[in-house]
Amino acid sequence: MTEQRSPLAVGMTVFAATMLIVIGVLHALQGFVAVFNDTFYVVGAEWVFEFDVTTWGWIHILIGLLVAVAGFFVLSGAVWARIVGVLVASLSLVLNFVWLPYYPWWAIIIIALDIFVIWALTLHGRDIVAE
Repeated sequence: MTEQRSPLAVGMTVFAATMLIVIGVLHALQGFVAVFNDTFYVVGAEWVFEFDVTTWGWIHILIGLLVAVAGFFVLSGAVWARIVGVLVASLSLVLNFVWLPYYPWWAIIIIALDIFVIWALTLHGRDIVAE
């Protein structure tokens, strides 16, 4: 017997892959803003993880590219791509948590999107693969 794929699960996985691509692009945009205009982000309170804003910019650019590429591979439906997608979404989540003092609302939005991506890929990821 073959299992039927759930259209809802497939749609959520495709949406999660698309969100990975969007999150990657948003990371890269944050990074480019930080690299080219390092006075845009202003730190309020002092936190443990304080880097120069330009350093944060390069970190965001690199992670953004990694997250976006992972999103493209998740669309292939491969198990390894879902694992990589969950790992890079987790890395993005942690990075944005550390980024909170620089741009809190933006970081909270990306954290929420990362949580959704992790949930969708771990719960429904296998359904995108064609039987």
